[in-house]
Amino acid sequence: MRLLPALALMALLLTTHAARAQPVEVDVELVLAADGSGSIDDDELFFQRRGYASAIESEEFLKVIEAGLIGAIAIAYVEWGGPASQHTIVDWTVIAGAADAAAFAAALRATPRAATGYNSISEAIAYSHAKITQNGYEGLKKVIDVSGDGPNIGGRPLELARQDAVAAGITINGLVINRPGGVVRRIGAEPLIEHYRRDVIGGPAAFVMSVEAPERFAEVVRRKLVLEIATR
Repeated sequence: MRLLPALALMALLLTTHAARAQPVEVDVELVLAADGSGSIDDDELFFQRRGYASAIESEEFLKVIEAGLIGAIAIAYVEWGGPASQHTIVDWTVIAGAADAAAFAAALRATPRAATGYNSISEAIAYSHAKITQNGYEGLKKVIDVSGDGPNIGGRPLELARQDAVAAGITINGLVINRPGGVVRRIGAEPLIEHYRRDVIGGPAAFVMSVEAPERFAEVVRRKLVLEIATR
């Protein structure tokens, strides 16, 4: 007679576990994979972070989130350097309003830098890909947003990392940072943005933008994030 209550308890536990295991639905899963390599000094790195934080807190960005089918996105911020240096600066956070955005932005501004080495875009994509496939969210759209000021150096083949992410239904977009006061970074004889167009971005509606002046960084980032969230 004790068998039936035990079986009922087991069924209840299994049902509860299954319910807890269901992913949280969001409009977009977005990894911001920002260049934290040795070519970016501390002032530049925290300038970039402040630009992203400002964009995430902006009224324009929050209105686009609110207009989504679900009205929420999941976002994580990663900084990357050499092949063995990828670091989650702010882990997955659901943003559905101004308070969520403010908390994410505050954490982004406050966390110390961690990345070292130089420009393994391929490992940054692979790391971001894993963060999307291993999280507890299910987005209508999945995006890796890679920003950087130089070409891929080291790590697994860039084409392999890109193909694996795109095959998993992830769109990779790019932001090229043309360093103030310097020349456009080139790989071979081509502008860096062409390297990003040909070798980095991929997936449905993938695109790359560039920022030419530091005072425009937050504006360009905001436009880019709005496009990534708004495009279905």
